[in-house]
Amino acid sequence: MPHLGAGYNLARWLARNDHDADDIVQEAYLRAVRSFDRFRGGDPRAWILTIVRNTCYSWLEKNRTPGATSSGDADEPAALAADASTQPEVRLLRDADRHLVRDALDSLSAEFREVLLLREVESFSYKEIADIMDVPVGTVMSRLARARARLQQCLTERTRGGE
Repeated sequence: MPHLGAGYNLARWLARNDHDADDIVQEAYLRAVRSFDRFRGGDPRAWILTIVRNTCYSWLEKNRTPGATSSGDADEPAALAADASTQPEVRLLRDADRHLVRDALDSLSAEFREVLLLREVESFSYKEIADIMDVPVGTVMSRLARARARLQQCLTERTRGGE
């Protein structure tokens, strides 16, 4: 299943729940298989993530009340979970940083989490993100700038608050 990890990461960050992300990705891949005959070429990763994104928003609209989220202590994405150090102090600091960033990302709106994930984690270009989100490139650029500013503000507030 090509791009399954990227699809799961996107669904996980939008849905804020591992189990919901599993369901969303399964439904998205079923939709992709059913509509493969309409794929007109281009970047297959962007195509599948567009389907995951649309499936996620449809699923959330159907299965959740507005504003309801579940952000339990779910497992981190594989890219964040890697920890080569065995020293307890280093692990403790990395875990604290990881939780701080995850909590800050969770506090952002879905449109900001989505654009940050697609750009910073999945390394899509602005044009690819615009295609996935079905918005102009300028909108992607402004959302990304605002998302980064809000993430920085949130992290600053949280780190200063802990001093």
